[in-house]
Amino acid sequence: MNPSLYNPLVLLIVVFLAPAYPGAKIIGGHEVKPHARPYMASLQKRVRENYTFSYCGGALIRPNWILTAAHCEKTIGSGQDLLAVLGAHFHLKYEKGQQRLRIIRQIPFTKFNNLTMKDDIMLLQLETDAKINQYVNVLNLPKGGITDMKSGTRCTVAGWGKTKIKNYSHTLQEVEVEVIDHKNCKSAYRTKITQDMICVGDRKGRRNACKGDSGGPLICDKMYTGIVSFGKKGCPDPQTPGVYTLLTKKYIDWIRDTIG
Repeated sequence: MNPSLYNPLVLLIVVFLAPAYPGAKIIGGHEVKPHARPYMASLQKRVRENYTFSYCGGALIRPNWILTAAHCEKTIGSGQDLLAVLGAHFHLKYEKGQQRLRIIRQIPFTKFNNLTMKDDIMLLQLETDAKINQYVNVLNLPKGGITDMKSGTRCTVAGWGKTKIKNYSHTLQEVEVEVIDHKNCKSAYRTKITQDMICVGDRKGRRNACKGDSGGPLICDKMYTGIVSFGKKGCPDPQTPGVYTLLTKKYIDWIRDTIG
């Protein structure tokens, strides 16, 4: 693709076409220092010959593997035009250090349920290895998996989604949130909140991830802890924290069995 095609008119069209998906929008956060999160991946689909739009986020865990949310496959489908954009800050234009690699396989967890959002985790295989450098690097998985996170633990989540109801951000944004007690989270949702999920938000309802960046990594205590999964419409809301897939042992074992 020709970098000159990324002009303001094209970007406007891209924003207009981008639908509101389940997942995350960064609310109440701030712009990340460029390339300070080298593991971040913007997952995109080419909708016309000359441009793409972002539909989900993810994290590079091996040079040719990305971890994201399984419902992203249901959202965007499959085909030859799925791309992972790595090393991006402004993800809709070419930048120094940016790599655009084709996604050739989507492998959702075998028991993923699109209705309950149980086991909302998926691996993406890239056509070629990413070049590891100062702009692009892997995010290490928790070695033995995570059993739980104490309520009140401070975490961060990043993405390129909305920053306000009507405002999209094309630069990577990040927000600080905290782990919410399972009991309080269960009362906010009709669907079952399992032990493989973690609830995160802001008690004042001013900061969270809610729509547009599903699949992005949750970092707690400097550790890859979860994956953005789902939230209620209209969040952030103090009564409805966001729900993330917790990287428990069963998922770590599945990842290792799948990619070797």
